Amino acid sequence: MLAALLAGRHMLLEGPPGTGKSTLLRGLARGAGLDLEFVEGNAELTPARLVGHHDPSRVMSEGYSPDIFVDGPLAAAMRAGALLYVEEINRVPEETLNVLITVMSEGELHVPRLGRLVAADGFRLVAAMNPFDAVGTARIASAIYDRTCRVRMDYQDAEDEVEIVGRNAPHVEVEQEFRRRAVELVRRTRAHPDVRVGSSVRGAIDLVLVAETLGALRRSSATDPEVSLDAALTALSGRLRMHEGSSRTAEEVVRELWAQVFTPPPAQDQAGDHDQGEAHRPDPQHPRVRPDQDPGRWTGRS
Repeated sequence: MLAALLAGRHMLLEGPPGTGKSTLLRGLARGAGLDLEFVEGNAELTPARLVGHHDPSRVMSEGYSPDIFVDGPLAAAMRAGALLYVEEINRVPEETLNVLITVMSEGELHVPRLGRLVAADGFRLVAAMNPFDAVGTARIASAIYDRTCRVRMDYQDAEDEVEIVGRNAPHVEVEQEFRRRAVELVRRTRAHPDVRVGSSVRGAIDLVLVAETLGALRRSSATDPEVSLDAALTALSGRLRMHEGSSRTAEEVVRELWAQVFTPPPAQDQAGDHDQGEAHRPDPQHPRVRPDQDPGRWTGRS
């Protein structure tokens, strides 16, 4: 991405939410000392909102003049030679996309009653899109792809996600193993057969934060099974997008995966637990923890 920007190319970042698209761009802009104009892509982003407009109150008294033009994010980025970041570009109306195509092709824009606006050196368009969310989105025209360099971003590996959780919940006093299990639960939502779109690492961050505060409210701890289960339901159930043909709910899937990740395996002692394995297997819908399954066994607590 840095190489493409230094080469003067416009960029398209494509990937699911929570993969660091905005974080990456902000870090590059900060490191390179570049200004960054942010635009949230949605159906209400008209050309006037993107480019700018004349101040209506001053038009009445002074008439149209360059002095009363209020720059939108596109005009501001072009004048300053800054990066224009358009988030969720596949939600932007076609007429607004046509304005961006013109700027990418010609490096200039003709604004009615203002004149010709030329992009200063350093101006780049960086657009981001989530290909998995079809609600309120449209297919991107080939003209956009033809004028951009594309970088496909994906979820981080498990170790990086654990570190991300630690950085975003630095004051939460839970063990590293709890963070690892929170990340493992989130990662399993992405591969579950009933789930179309799983949770990003943001779900693991929320799970850890909510578990800590919920444990304090209940005068317990984040590692208490009931606390961690309720925290998982609160943090993750709204993030899962189920397949249309699935009869299961997001809550059922979260309970199932929580039981797999947070419930320790059945203890096998000399009293014949080998013959009772089925009885000790946790019910995904109503997981329970037996007295001999003390969470302290895996948290390191006594």
